[in-house]
Amino acid sequence: MSPDSLNSLFQLCIGFALAGTLASGYQVLAQRPAGFALLKDGEVPKALAAVPFLVFAAPFIIMRNTLLGRRIEHSRRIQFVMMATVLAGFWSLMSGTFIVMTLQALGVLA
Repeated sequence: MSPDSLNSLFQLCIGFALAGTLASGYQVLAQRPAGFALLKDGEVPKALAAVPFLVFAAPFIIMRNTLLGRRIEHSRRIQFVMMATVLAGFWSLMSGTFIVMTLQALGVLA
């Protein structure tokens, strides 16, 4: 495996791990699962504060909603599930890349 491929895999894993950690932490604190409905809850400042959280937690939320929907609605097509998986993977790769680049800029990672 080339170093670039290994770096991309690392960034993908970091993105998914961060998304799962954020969504699980929110569920522990708020006693309800995180979702995109946070953008519609309450007043505008509260909704705007949810945007950075949702940017990094979205891969987990997308996969959770997709797998729950597939389990509940047996008629959901596998192509939809695969498309959601690719979307969540790409989103996770981008958020993982941002985190790794930020840590490198701060001097935490070499």
